[in-house]
Amino acid sequence: MTSLAPRIASLVGRERAEHITPVEHTDETQPSSHAGRLNWLRAGVLGANDGIVSVAALVVGVAGASGSTTAIAAAGSAGLIGGAISMALGEYVSVSSQSDSQRALIAAEKHELLVDPDGELEELVTLYEKQGLAPATARQVAVEFTALDPVKAHLLAEHNIAEDDVVSSWHAAWVSAAAFTLGALLPLLAILVPPESVRVPITFVAVLVALVITGYTGAQLGGSPKLRAVLRVVIGGAAALVVTFLIGSLLGTTGIV
Repeated sequence: MTSLAPRIASLVGRERAEHITPVEHTDETQPSSHAGRLNWLRAGVLGANDGIVSVAALVVGVAGASGSTTAIAAAGSAGLIGGAISMALGEYVSVSSQSDSQRALIAAEKHELLVDPDGELEELVTLYEKQGLAPATARQVAVEFTALDPVKAHLLAEHNIAEDDVVSSWHAAWVSAAAFTLGALLPLLAILVPPESVRVPITFVAVLVALVITGYTGAQLGGSPKLRAVLRVVIGGAAALVVTFLIGSLLGTTGIV
């Protein structure tokens, strides 16, 4: 996609080119592949965050109800495995639906270009005119882009996607499962390795530190305010740990478990 930008600048000038930036990806300063990698990294950070909070809340709740290391290990392992599978399935279904829609759009554009290339060129001219270009300039840009890659030109102008934006649903599933697993291992190890008398406080500290890191990293990758993102995940994670520990302690005290 970046190869199209110099032609825009040369045809309509830097000031005019600003009017057609929707043709490019929203991350204008990054190549498509770089933007895609950032999206994967953000998804990985979010998956790790889910693993940290969900498994930490589970094992802390069990620890509050029972001091049995076996029970904690069993519950934590079940949470890790079940959560990783759930994340993988959810991501697979979500990305599959998105990929199917993108492939359908790409196939439709290719078919329309095959059966009515002149009509598609006029459509592209109209799209550029709606973005603020003068009719003559819009036609010149449309002709240039069509000569370079008509499918790419139409996909970007009409749908803001490219053929290489279609991601693998299997890849997404594995990334999501791996990120969740890595995140979940931290609270599981934090509560199983230390002595029983300090396992819960150590788990609290380890989890909150990890959430600070994931919150900061996610904000850094997404370009959002870092302090707000860190406070959000830390407060939410701390609340989950406190609530599940209190509920587990209550159940253990009353003899329900």
